[in-house]
This record gives sequence, C-alpha cells and structure tokens, in this order.
Amino acid sequence: MFSSDSSNSESSASPKQPVILGFDPGRQKCGLAVMAVDRKLHYHEVIAAENAIATIQELRQIYPVSVLVMGDQTTAKSWKNRLNEELPEPLRIILVDERYSTLEARDRYWQMYPPKGLYKLIPQGMRPLPRPVDDIVAILLIERYLGRLVSC
Repeated sequence: MFSSDSSNSESSASPKQPVILGFDPGRQKCGLAVMAVDRKLHYHEVIAAENAIATIQELRQIYPVSVLVMGDQTTAKSWKNRLNEELPEPLRIILVDERYSTLEARDRYWQMYPPKGLYKLIPQGMRPLPRPVDDIVAILLIERYLGRLVSC
C-alpha cells in the first residue's frame, strides 16, 4: 500500500523515539503524515478515505506512534468516533485547530517542491497545484500541536 516514492517517505529508517501521526480527515480523501518530536518528517501521503483506517493501522506497525493529531473541523467528530471504534488498539487522539491550514499548505507545497523551469515565472498564487495537499495539512497539524506543547 505504501509507495517508496521519496515524496511520501522522507526517511527510510524507522525512528526509535515516539512519533506523532497527523491526520487530515475528509469525506473522499485524507492526508496522513508521520513526524518525530524533533520535527523530522518520516512519511506523508494523500489516500482515499476508505483506506484511512487500514493505513493508520499499517503506520502504527511501522512507526512508534504515541498520539494521533487531527483537524477539528468538517468531519472531525465522526472520524474520531470511527477511529475509536475501528482501531484494534486505542490511540490517543488530539484535535487541533485547522483553520486556514489548506491555504498554508498551498504555500508549504511550493517550499517543499519549488517550481522548475517556466513555472518559476508564474506568481505563486496563480500556479495550480499538481496534486492534493491533504498530507501537507497533516504535517501542519502536527507542527501546530508541537507549537502548542512548546508554548505551554
């Protein structure tokens, strides 16, 4: 189910320290990301919503997930209930404010994947994104959670 594409897996070695699983839930697609507390990104991918539970279970077998962080808008309540019901082992779920995260993810996309060739000449706000950015939203949710921990 996981691709070895470098855009999805930032680090091939599984971390020894606990990691945070970011989850941007949606009706059709979901974004997932795995990041260590030191902010090292280990995995990110956009998946079909119907594969979310199975993919989360697979990620938990690969990475020492300590907590799942997810957005608090749109489908959060139903997804949180579904995760609690369908995951075989309980997982601590933290809801994070996801306002403006999609706009921020658009900017982050171009930081992570700078445009090449003539695309550089097009102003960033006018460039169409070549793919969904739900996984980048998941990364931002983890960063917001970590930022909240530091400021406490």
